[in-house]
Amino acid sequence: MAARLSSTLGCWSQRCRGVGAAVPWSLAPRVQGARVRPMYKSAGDLAGTRVKVVDLRSDTVTQPCAEMRRAMAEAEVGDDVYGEDPTVNKLQHRAAQIFGTEAALFVTSGTMGNLIPVMCHCRAGGAEILVGDQSHMYIYEQGASAKIAGVLARPVRTRGDGCLDLQDLESKIQHGYPDAHFAETRLICLENTHNRMGGRVLPLSYLREVRHLADRYGLQIHLDGARLFNAAHALGVEPAQIVQFCDTVSLCVSKGLGAPVGALLGGRAQFVADARRVRKLLGGGMRQAGVLAAAAVVALNRAEENVISDHRNTKAFSEGVQTLASPLCTTDPSTVDSNIVLLTLDGRLPGQELCDRLVNVTPLELESGQGVSVRAHALSASCVRVVWHRDISALDTQLALRKLSDVLQTYTAEQSCRVTLPCRGLGKLR
Repeated sequence: MAARLSSTLGCWSQRCRGVGAAVPWSLAPRVQGARVRPMYKSAGDLAGTRVKVVDLRSDTVTQPCAEMRRAMAEAEVGDDVYGEDPTVNKLQHRAAQIFGTEAALFVTSGTMGNLIPVMCHCRAGGAEILVGDQSHMYIYEQGASAKIAGVLARPVRTRGDGCLDLQDLESKIQHGYPDAHFAETRLICLENTHNRMGGRVLPLSYLREVRHLADRYGLQIHLDGARLFNAAHALGVEPAQIVQFCDTVSLCVSKGLGAPVGALLGGRAQFVADARRVRKLLGGGMRQAGVLAAAAVVALNRAEENVISDHRNTKAFSEGVQTLASPLCTTDPSTVDSNIVLLTLDGRLPGQELCDRLVNVTPLELESGQGVSVRAHALSASCVRVVWHRDISALDTQLALRKLSDVLQTYTAEQSCRVTLPCRGLGKLR
């Protein structure tokens, strides 16, 4: 496998998607072959080295393309708090069309895009929302629903496919309300695609079941659709066909779609009017925000082509890992629905150590002029996440696969030496 990969990597140039210019790999970002820093921190630079960086930590690391930068520089702007920024208004109108909702709102981040619906749907303090125990809202947003909104997040068991267990979901609804002992359940929160479950996609049939359940108990549904375009492409449908089962939806434009900042929130016109007030309360009134919205417009226009490429590269990598057939590190391509791969480790090579070895560049690599530094994120000691986005090409994908193959082979050889070397020269045992 490694030999076959090497033979396909003779050309070390990559094409900049959306720009069209061939960029020699030697001009690509250069980084130090040091241990991986914590999530969202740079690994640093090593001046004078020829190292190709393949950053798979997250799809949040995307860089705005030339088309986005031009749009930002030329954007027509106004005061968005007054509703007078034409570029923001254009973006929000386009987002509402994509969602199939009455209106949409541009907000600073996906976290804000998830908090605002909680505050709008659960106006009474002490209300309760039902969230997946592996969801982004429950794990990665600092308990904002409790800290800021005064709303209890009650966890529901998440299945391996990213769906909430419907039996557990129904059992967690506070059926005793309005008894004075119980909080009032107001909102069900779903995530599609599902980050910690490896980008799994929730089927339309499942969304329909949750909708029926919510209607039976008079509950609202918010969809954390940070990667909504990935879900839509995987299902072969328009985003609106997913959103139709939900009352509100959020979408990040700063992940794989490549915009530098922002998220979009969709729902009924009255909800968006309420959401605009809450956005201001949270410090999200951005005034001349058209310079940011302009990049988001480009991101939406280019979303489909970028997502198609990302899914193709993700699937190719997962199939390549399976072909390596290493007991140290495995993945199941049949569970790869979108742009995320979870690498499962067997316990001998811890997740963070694998990330450290992937980012490090050996002296031999530097001498050969073919150094590759791959950045990945360890979710745990037994699981490493890699994520594809618009800045990762097919060539980058093959480089990452070859680097993983080399790391696994080197680790296996090192462990073999540690087992055999102590036995040499010991002579007859007494």
